Amino acid sequence: MHLTNKASGILEMSAAMLLSGFIGFLVIESEQSVWNVIFFRCLFGAMGLLIYCYWRGFLTPWPLRGKAVLIALLAALALVLNWVLLFSAYRYASISLSTVVYNTQPFFLLLASSLVLGEKIALGKLPWFFSAFFGLLLIIGINLEDFSGEQQLLGFAMALGAAILYALNTLLTKRLGKIRPEVISLVNTLVGIAVLMPLANFNALPSSALNWSYLLILGLVHTCIMYILMYSAYQKLPITLIAILAFLYPAVAIVVDFFVYQESFSLYQGLGIVIILLSVTGLNLGWKLNITKVKKSPSAS
Repeated sequence: MHLTNKASGILEMSAAMLLSGFIGFLVIESEQSVWNVIFFRCLFGAMGLLIYCYWRGFLTPWPLRGKAVLIALLAALALVLNWVLLFSAYRYASISLSTVVYNTQPFFLLLASSLVLGEKIALGKLPWFFSAFFGLLLIIGINLEDFSGEQQLLGFAMALGAAILYALNTLLTKRLGKIRPEVISLVNTLVGIAVLMPLANFNALPSSALNWSYLLILGLVHTCIMYILMYSAYQKLPITLIAILAFLYPAVAIVVDFFVYQESFSLYQGLGIVIILLSVTGLNLGWKLNITKVKKSPSAS
């Protein structure tokens, strides 16, 4: 059966988002330090992306030259540091809440575009900023007198930092023009290998084949294959569908967190999750809160 361009894009985006929802599980179950997890994610991901890019002929001639090399390196560094903060957040806050907080990244991208590129933020988008901030307050409204509360707050701060770095990565990547996203992903992983090799602890490698399999899956499936699927879907789908399908990422993370780790959240945190996800969707889809004026009809005489 032949799929239309749109149908294949929906399948690819759905698969990519479903895979994303399991990243936190793989990070935790690998039982490795954050440095080791990201190093091997980059190593295995680079191997897969290098083979794919070579097979597709994306590497000849080498597309990155001049100023684009510096921009690509800075973008890669921002992405790798984003992974460091996000994966660290999983260990302090729950996977589900960290993922939802991390999904505030579109707001930081809009703010960065305004501050760096001078782009004006449309007034119609401001309500989504305020509602997302309110949702964030509901999520982090924890008892700071408790030590675990302080740990959770640190996790939320890391997830927010990761969101800011991802927005920076997106902003820099946009300046690379028509360079294939797969090549950019390959550069990201190669930079990750170089940066994290001195920090990785090779004396504390996984002790079982199962732990190694988690790292291998994270690199080959959740880095190489997932990014190929996601970028392919971006080329086939309108932003409206992409924004809606992106719901699958935090939704799957919440389900995995609940069933695997029995993590739950308060009513206020649940409400905060819904508000943030709706706010992000409203921002991406360009929803506007229109206030229509009601004209006074002339009274009958």
